[in-house]
Amino acid sequence: MLLPNISLILKNLTPILVILFAMLIGLLLEHRLKKLRKKMGNNNLFATYSFILKSFEGILFIWSIVGAIALVLPSLNLPSPLSILIQKIVIVIALFMATILASRLAVNAIYLYSQRHNTTVSLTSLFEYLTKVIIFSIGFLIIIQSIGIQITALITAFGVGSLSIGLAFQNTLSNLISGVNIIVSGKIRPRDYIKFKNGEEGYVIDVELKYTLIKDIYNNVIVIPNRQIIDASFRNYTLEDSWMLLPIKIGISYDSDLEKVEQITLKIARKILTTVKGGFQEYEPFLRYDNFDYYSINFTVYLKINEYFDRLLITHEFIKEIHRIYKQENINFAFPLVNPYMGINEV
Repeated sequence: MLLPNISLILKNLTPILVILFAMLIGLLLEHRLKKLRKKMGNNNLFATYSFILKSFEGILFIWSIVGAIALVLPSLNLPSPLSILIQKIVIVIALFMATILASRLAVNAIYLYSQRHNTTVSLTSLFEYLTKVIIFSIGFLIIIQSIGIQITALITAFGVGSLSIGLAFQNTLSNLISGVNIIVSGKIRPRDYIKFKNGEEGYVIDVELKYTLIKDIYNNVIVIPNRQIIDASFRNYTLEDSWMLLPIKIGISYDSDLEKVEQITLKIARKILTTVKGGFQEYEPFLRYDNFDYYSINFTVYLKINEYFDRLLITHEFIKEIHRIYKQENINFAFPLVNPYMGINEV
């Protein structure tokens, strides 16, 4: 009498033990995966590909459980409708986790490719969102097809309803399409410094579903609808290269020695470029006299800086040094001979 009971107990415990064993295997695989990813991260050759292992985090554990359930399901002698239902749930979970894995791998692979090859397609929030939407849509269609639901009627219904959806979300879709145009054109990318005709300027943070985010030098975030950016004219200071020429205009008095002024000014410019952060050290600055003004001889000094934002510090230090050295060398800055406010001669 005891032996049949033991046999019955073992028969009932076996599926539970198989599932627990599969959970243990899944946990061990996840732990091993983390250690292997950490080891790859410390290796310069394989560090960039560690995202492949990271994409499997949490998925192997779920797959181990659903695999064990699928393995023991035939031996449970459940009613046919319940068994079919559990089988379909297992298939849905397994395919859903596969869709998540494909989404992670696609997003990270595109990001790695864009970083290495400097492509015009940058991984913004909008591009990441669209990539996930496409992959999850394909995954959804595969899932419902795998559990026996015909997708033909669903696609037809979606096609009929897309017109009303487009009318209801016309503004959102307009900004979405404009955002796609921004990304594909490559004229605006994250970390670019841009300036609009209306005076707004700053670094591009991200291109989202409806808006483009720009952070100015005061650490404020400017939120601009994508559609407005497509229609606006702007200047991108880092589209081809981040470096730029910085022109600084100066006016000196008519009694100045122009040769002496040129030599001293260029010497100061070289010093600034080599000692101040943001200056292009290998660049040879130059000076050009512009015109004879009413009360001054005007010229422009051209310095090369690494990026647009460096103009603030370079200009600051250059003006200080110019003022100090000109004072030592008795070079006079021009000043108006006529008071512009009172309209009287100050001589």
